[in-house]
Amino acid sequence: MSWDIVLFSSSEKIISIEDLDEEKLLPIDFDKVLLENCTTKNIEHQKNDVNDDINFYFDNESSSNKMISLYSEEALFKIIELAKLHNWQIFDTSLNEMLDLENPAKNGYINYKHYVKKIMNNNK
Repeated sequence: MSWDIVLFSSSEKIISIEDLDEEKLLPIDFDKVLLENCTTKNIEHQKNDVNDDINFYFDNESSSNKMISLYSEEALFKIIELAKLHNWQIFDTSLNEMLDLENPAKNGYINYKHYVKKIMNNNK
């Protein structure tokens, strides 16, 4: 099961997704940065010979946000390091909140695992 997150490039800190100011979003080429810095997999074309830790679709143009799927804790920390380096912010779709990049354990992978367990138990 994947863990979906959304990367944002913004000129201001996003506290809540509900209060997001679209005027402050900055278009960038997320694909280029991800391909240069991570072992990734392009789901749509699957032309890269890589592992399955980070999956995303290529965009034809720059954008201010990018949804990606993570399949490991290691993938999360790779993305967090890139986010810090490129001033990105991360929205966790399973928790419905922004990740704290300085303290990812606070609302990161462990909570995701609890979320998955809850879903799996509800499906029995």
